Amino acid sequence: MMVDRIGPLDPIQPGKVPGKSEPLRGGEKDTINLSPEAKEKAEVYQVIELIRSAPELSNAEILALREKINDPSYLNERTIGATADRILDAFGL
Repeated sequence: MMVDRIGPLDPIQPGKVPGKSEPLRGGEKDTINLSPEAKEKAEVYQVIELIRSAPELSNAEILALREKINDPSYLNERTIGATADRILDAFGL
């Protein structure tokens, strides 16, 4: 059995370029609203990607850092301020 087209049904309509939409009328703007859950998941995803891209530390580097932190003369206002600045820079703040 042969079924013919019913009317001018064509997936690509003449006069239209595929992939382009018509401009909005009357100054309308497209908007997207994200739920709080979606925003939270996006933040978690960004943190996970930041952790994955961070360089790995060796055991020797970790031990050296622990020694510095445990040394009372190492933790002063200058060191704490510089560390806070580096943390803020890492998060783009």
